[in-house]
Amino acid sequence: MGAGRMRAVGAARKVVGYAPGAWDLFHVGHLNVLRHAAARCDYLIAGVVDDAMLEAAKGRRPVVPALERAEIIRSVRFVDEVVVETQPDKLLTWREHPFDLFFKGDDWRGTPAGADLEQRFGEVGVEVVYFPYTMHTSSTQLRRALTLLDPAAARTSVAAE
Repeated sequence: MGAGRMRAVGAARKVVGYAPGAWDLFHVGHLNVLRHAAARCDYLIAGVVDDAMLEAAKGRRPVVPALERAEIIRSVRFVDEVVVETQPDKLLTWREHPFDLFFKGDDWRGTPAGADLEQRFGEVGVEVVYFPYTMHTSSTQLRRALTLLDPAAARTSVAAE
């Protein structure tokens, strides 16, 4: 169990949280999401989207391969368990790894996709909890900066994959 989140014997049932993400080009915004998620639950599972799913969703391969991203996330003290996601349906993930809280970035709040997520999870008793993004940094910005520094290397690394 993660540091500082142990319950006394006979305490109420553990609250399990699930925080999915690409976690590519890991930065302080990612750390903040995991820190805030861990503060809301007793046991935190982090989902790491695999390379094929990430490429299908974003149209590009991640900079860091899934197994390496999973190892990075596994090393974060707030995380109790890591699951590599190989399919997009979070309800299927919930069936395999039950959780009570689902953590998502607040850019989903008020969107059709967010409403669908809330409705589907609400039917099985899971609460969707939104966290604000760290505005001063993002993986997209980091990727852009790397491309600006060496556009040829960015093209070569994508072509080589």
